[in-house]
Amino acid sequence: MDSPNFTFIFLFIILIIISGIIFLSYWIPKKLGYKKAGKIISGILIIGTIILSASIYIDDYLFFKNDAIELLSEQNMELKDDFEIIENKSVGTVDYYHRFELSISESDKKRLVSEIKTSKFYQDRIKSYFHLPSTQDRYVGNSVTLNYQTHTEFKSEFYEPNGKGYVPTFRIISIPKLENKIIFEEIVD
Repeated sequence: MDSPNFTFIFLFIILIIISGIIFLSYWIPKKLGYKKAGKIISGILIIGTIILSASIYIDDYLFFKNDAIELLSEQNMELKDDFEIIENKSVGTVDYYHRFELSISESDKKRLVSEIKTSKFYQDRIKSYFHLPSTQDRYVGNSVTLNYQTHTEFKSEFYEPNGKGYVPTFRIISIPKLENKIIFEEIVD
């Protein structure tokens, strides 16, 4: 369903609907003798559409170090040294995926790996691809944290139900064994 043709058709239909609304917001007042009001209303709608469209694409460029620090701190991960944002991208509105990579210092990496390995949530063995309990109700219950390591990275997963009718919070923080970086992923579906 997420094929390029479907996306193009969906965006084309949205564009036609928005264009029609803007045209009618000008044309109807003009026909009623309020040409100036039609220009103002359609102008406001055009500016609003441009701002909304631009904010969706600009959001990735408005991600700063403070944003990364805040998201990591929500999982009790703190960077003490300076770092660089390597990549940041987010996709979707209803089904949302946010991912960023940071280049971190060797000392921060060692400290974070040690915190993962000594955490009360650490497990030596994992049983499936989705490591957090799948028997838990998606919408109610306690938050769950699980720390573990794979062959290539150390991971900390966090899952928190947000109540009936609200999408749960699911975050994964990965620290590759061979690189000084940290990868943050948030999935909202």
